[in-house]
Amino acid sequence: MSAIGSGGRVQPARPGDPVRIGPYRIVGRLGAGGMGTVHAGVAPDGLRVAVKVIHPEQAQDPEFRARFRREVELSSRVTGPHVVPLLAADPDAPTPWLATAYVPGPTLTEHVHAHGPLTDGGPYAFAAATAQALAAIHAAGVVHRDVKPQNVLLTPAGPRLLDFGIAHAADGTSLTRTGVMTGTPGWISPEQYRQGSAGPAGDMFAWAALVAYAATGRLPFGAGAPDVVAFRVMSGEADLDGVPVLLRRVVEKALVQEPGDRPAAVEAAEECAALLASQVTQAAGAGAAPAPGDMITAAWEIPPADDPTWQVPSDPRRSRKRVLATVALAAGVVGGLAGGVAALLPGDSGGDRRSSAASASPPTTAGAGRATGNTAQGNGKARQQDEGTGSANAASWDRARAAQGAAEHDVARAVLHDQGVEAEQLGDGVDFAPGAVRFDASRREVYLSYRLSSDEQGTLLAETEIAGSLCLTLRDVVLGQHPDLPYRTYVMVEEEQGREPRVTWQDGFGNGTACPAAGGDETGGAGDGAQAWQPSQEGLGQAMIPSSDDAEIRVADATAKEIIAGTNRRRGTLGTDRVLGHDHIKVGFDPGSSAMYVWSEYLQWNQSQVEAWAAPAAGVACRALVGERERAGSAWPYSRYAVAEIGASGYLMVRWGTATTRGDCPS
Repeated sequence: MSAIGSGGRVQPARPGDPVRIGPYRIVGRLGAGGMGTVHAGVAPDGLRVAVKVIHPEQAQDPEFRARFRREVELSSRVTGPHVVPLLAADPDAPTPWLATAYVPGPTLTEHVHAHGPLTDGGPYAFAAATAQALAAIHAAGVVHRDVKPQNVLLTPAGPRLLDFGIAHAADGTSLTRTGVMTGTPGWISPEQYRQGSAGPAGDMFAWAALVAYAATGRLPFGAGAPDVVAFRVMSGEADLDGVPVLLRRVVEKALVQEPGDRPAAVEAAEECAALLASQVTQAAGAGAAPAPGDMITAAWEIPPADDPTWQVPSDPRRSRKRVLATVALAAGVVGGLAGGVAALLPGDSGGDRRSSAASASPPTTAGAGRATGNTAQGNGKARQQDEGTGSANAASWDRARAAQGAAEHDVARAVLHDQGVEAEQLGDGVDFAPGAVRFDASRREVYLSYRLSSDEQGTLLAETEIAGSLCLTLRDVVLGQHPDLPYRTYVMVEEEQGREPRVTWQDGFGNGTACPAAGGDETGGAGDGAQAWQPSQEGLGQAMIPSSDDAEIRVADATAKEIIAGTNRRRGTLGTDRVLGHDHIKVGFDPGSSAMYVWSEYLQWNQSQVEAWAAPAAGVACRALVGERERAGSAWPYSRYAVAEIGASGYLMVRWGTATTRGDCPS
């Protein structure tokens, strides 16, 4: 298993994946390997981690569990700037796991395939950094035994070596089964092929091949059948054409057949560091050369990766797809949906994000929520604030300042980001001026100013939506990622040309407070109010398990056929590029919640197209349940339905409800 960088994007969690492992909230998958699954996790302080969990069946094997415990022990010994550190582990858990730092960046393999070999000073920096990483690993008494391009991530700060300690300790304690060859053909040393033995010298052989690959983009022992590659390795036929001359000498010494004749990692690191310093000094000039500790960074030219966003919205009213933040936005009108919309993103059960049905009315708590009444300026929307009460007002807005420090800048960016999403769903010209987000640490307040032109009813709805989004964003970013910040209250300020700014909303966003909601009942027309049933990832997972019940099979088949037929009739409207079938649209049942789930696995729709598909699908599902209930009576246990999409970004519950009569069903 490897901690995977952004070359392997965060994948949706699958039904049955854990919501939390140890202290980490699981938001998706990063990959899988022979040992198990690598999950994308978020620590309470917002740190992103790769959580490696061994396969359940292997957890039952005492020998494997012992090897895993040994891996944790070995990995915890290793530190250094060019390795990926172990952060936490529980080898004695029912399903053992370990967590490493998440490292954004492509693997060396991915970089070479996309951009070719490293150039200029890149090969020297790569060789020096990876040799330093192996020196740190060997100094901790660990042998890597799987040095290869897939186990090196290229970050803007330099390369990072992954998966140290998974195979062998220098003291001879093996983490692999006796008699089983470990490693990848082409990256295995001659002595390991011949005797099955591996030590630090074997890592150095693979390191030399790795440096050659980074410098040339070619496999130094070629491709082909494993036995052909093994013959080339054992006969010393490495292809080193294109490796820089000075660096080639170090590589050749590490590729000799006799392990004892190869340089140790610390020797190679020192020699490569000297070569790198010479290259950097020549390029920059003696007077402009960086300090020795900065040499790798100075010669390294890997740009920041297109890194996935792991921040998971904590409320179904948050968009599942973030758009680029914009400062001034004009949005189209989006009508309220009859059904609920909840973003069940990877790894979350949905329970933490189940919203209660709420009317468009604002909070009525005194001193909090939307301000009402008349002001001295004659505005009918905002009440005059009293300095003595401690409430925010135009003066406190003027005194508030722009973001300072990395944490506050994170907050400001997130607010504008999420308000961009919100503005796309509101009409009548919502925009946020430069400097829209301000802070007052002494009052513990975060301010957001906006301009909004609408009638009274539309203004109320828009402000409620903006307040809800702002509250949720601050809860996620301040409480979740930067809890040391003092802010616990948000203030909305409306600005109009020629008028003094007016506070329109003030409320807390701390734990235990409810964020505003607008849009009416979100239960799909079931009329159950705030306690209405809502779907979950667990329910969807249960629905994916094939049923053996004749009635369930019959109803599911008929429902799927009707939805598929209707979907294909509307191909032009939905923008579907093919005729869909049972491979794309499926139906199943969750007996535990008495619910039928309909889901689409067609990945080409955008969010509005998904919602356009889901509306009639919900009607079909609802009527199917009612029809079977009318036919079978109380013997038919299902009265709930949910329509979902399974896409590249996660699970999206689009419509749901409870139906007992045909009048309950969406048209």
